[in-house]
Amino acid sequence: MTGYNYLSTLLICICAASSALAEGKYPVGSMEYPQRAVTQRESSYDRDWENGNADARRFTPGETRVIAEMEGPGRITHIWFTSMSAERGYPRSVVIRMYWDGSEEPAVEVPLGDFFAAGHGMQVDLNSALVASSSFGRANNCYWPMPFRKSAKITITNESKTHDCGLYWYVDWERRDVPDDVPYFHAQYRQENPPKQGEDYLIADIEGRGHYVGTVLSVRMSHHGWFGEGDDRFYVDGDTKPTIHGTGTEDYFNDAWAFRVVNRPNYGVSIWEGMNAGGRITAYRWHVTDPVFFEKSLKVAIEHKGNTFYDDLSLVDAYTDRRPDAYSSVAFWYQQGAAKRFAELPPVEERMVPATLIQIDETLAEKLPVGTELYEEPSFSNGKGILFKAASDHDSVEIPFEVSEEGNYLVFARMWPRGDSGVFDFYLDDSLLVKDEDLFREHHFVTDLKLGNMHKLSKGEHKIKAVSKGTGKRGGVTQLFLDAVVLEPIPAFEKKPETDLE
Repeated sequence: MTGYNYLSTLLICICAASSALAEGKYPVGSMEYPQRAVTQRESSYDRDWENGNADARRFTPGETRVIAEMEGPGRITHIWFTSMSAERGYPRSVVIRMYWDGSEEPAVEVPLGDFFAAGHGMQVDLNSALVASSSFGRANNCYWPMPFRKSAKITITNESKTHDCGLYWYVDWERRDVPDDVPYFHAQYRQENPPKQGEDYLIADIEGRGHYVGTVLSVRMSHHGWFGEGDDRFYVDGDTKPTIHGTGTEDYFNDAWAFRVVNRPNYGVSIWEGMNAGGRITAYRWHVTDPVFFEKSLKVAIEHKGNTFYDDLSLVDAYTDRRPDAYSSVAFWYQQGAAKRFAELPPVEERMVPATLIQIDETLAEKLPVGTELYEEPSFSNGKGILFKAASDHDSVEIPFEVSEEGNYLVFARMWPRGDSGVFDFYLDDSLLVKDEDLFREHHFVTDLKLGNMHKLSKGEHKIKAVSKGTGKRGGVTQLFLDAVVLEPIPAFEKKPETDLE
C-alpha cells in the first residue's frame, strides 16, 4: 500500500473527521488538499536560541516536568523524543502522561519505551504506521492523532532512584475545531509477573463508548520453548463469552508459527530473543483498518499458555498456564469522555527487569589486572569502569564476581563499544560462550553483551575472561571498555520427581 493511501486510510479509520468530501469537488483531508488549520509546536528548544544550542532538558531522579501545554480546540499530530541516561533499562523508568481538557486523571500513562512499542527497557529500531524508532531506538516518533477541546497537557517523569535522564522533544499540533462526537485518545500500561493461573492476562477493561485501536505485549520468558499458545479474546458490551475469539498469540499479532523480528505498518515484533529462558519479546498490533467498536464496555484479554520443563530440562507440559512468565502490555483506544482507570502504574522497581549490576571498578579496585586501568565515562552505570589494552593477540583479562544465591541466571558483560575497540573471545568460568566478537558498533553507547543463554550458577565466586583476538574492522588498537557484570535471575524450574522403582 502506498504511503498516500495508507495515510488516508489511517485518518479515516482513527479520526473520522477527515473523511468528509468537498461536495462535487476534491476529497478534503487528502495529503494534497488537507483541512486547513493553524500549525503549532511545543519543543525543548533553547529559549536563548540566538546565543546558544542547549536544546536538551535534564530530569533529575523523581522529577516531573510539563513538556507541552496547549489551549484548544486542537489536535496533536506528531510527537518526537530522543533521550539518554546511564541507567540500564531507563525507558521503563521514564513515564509519559497526557491529560485532556483539565482532567486530573491521565488519559495516557505508559513507560516511555513501551509507548513506542519496545518493552523491557530496551531500545530498538522499528517501523510501523503509528510509532517508529530509528538511531538504534533512540529517536522515537508517534503519529497517533490526539484531539482535545479545551486544553492538553503532557508530562514526563523520571522515576529512576539514581540516574538523571536527558530529553529532547517535539509536540506538533494543529489549532482546529473538534466536533463534539470525536473521542479522546487513551493508552494504559499494566503488568503481571507472573499472570494468575486459571485466569487470562488482562490487557484492557474499558467502560464507555469508543473503539479499540492497538496492543503492545511484552513477555520475558521463564522457561525454554514456546510461551504463546494463548488465544486473544474480546468481550464487547458485557458479553460473558468472547465476542471475538482468536487462535493463538502470534496469530493475534498477525504472524504465524512462533515469532521473529518483523516490522509492518499495522503489526510487528520489535523484540525477539528466541525460545530460551530469560528471552524477551515485544509485539505490536494496530487495529487501523479493523477497530473494535463498543457502546458500553470492552474487555481485552489473552491466555498465557506454553511449555514448562523440569530442572533437568525434560518436558513437564506442552500446554499449561503454570509458566511464571513476566507479562506487560499497553492498550490503546479512543473513547468519549473520561475513561475508568483499570490499572495503576506499578512502582519503578517492579517494572524493571530484575537484575544485579556488579560494578567492575569496585570489584577490581584493590588490585587491577595487568593491562587495565580505571576509566571514567559518564555513560557508565556509576561513571566508572575499566579499560583493558591488549599488547598482543591472546592477552586476556579476568573479571571475578560473586553470586549471592545459587540459581538460574542470564549473564551479561556491560561494555562501551567504540571504533577503536577490538575482537575478543568471552568465557564464563572457562567455557567459551562468545567467539570472535568484534566490539565495533555503529553506535557508541553502553550496551550489554549476552554470554550464552541460561546458566545455573552456584553460590560463590565466578569469573568472566576476555581474550584478545586482534583489531576489529576499524583497525587501530585492541582494547576493551567494561562497565559492569549483569546478572538477571530466572525463576527456578520444578524439580523432577524421583522415579518409584518398586
